[in-house]
Amino acid sequence: MQFTVQEDIQAPINAVFEMVADFERFERMAMRRGIEVRRLSGHMGVVPGTKWQADFTLRGKPRHVEITMAHSDPPAQMRFEAIGKGVGGVTEVDLLALSQRRTRLSVDVTLTAKSLPARLFLQSLRLGKSRFRARFQSRLTEFAREMEERHLHGS
Repeated sequence: MQFTVQEDIQAPINAVFEMVADFERFERMAMRRGIEVRRLSGHMGVVPGTKWQADFTLRGKPRHVEITMAHSDPPAQMRFEAIGKGVGGVTEVDLLALSQRRTRLSVDVTLTAKSLPARLFLQSLRLGKSRFRARFQSRLTEFAREMEERHLHGS
């Protein structure tokens, strides 16, 4: 299953990349949502090979996922690969400078199943894909507005 969302942000590409690469902020956001996140490698900053472990409950079952930054090309791209029980995923984050003060952020997520239960899980996601994509787009839009505010006020 694959879906892509994008949002234009009123901030220069370097500033957007810096905010998207603020992994500590994302770790804190995940923890506030009940996801236990641990950085397995001690790297700070945008370093391919950086790994995280995430534990959370989804549909009443405990889940365990390992996420690795597979590629980075500052300030244009980052790629993350995730491996969980039966499900794998690749997330590509692309930034495109539309002007000196405007950047397009695109997030492409591809999920693959490695087992029958995982295929059934992805099939259920496919059935609600438009709702799932709309919710993800809404969160990206909210995140983009937050990045614009952070850039404008320097926080």
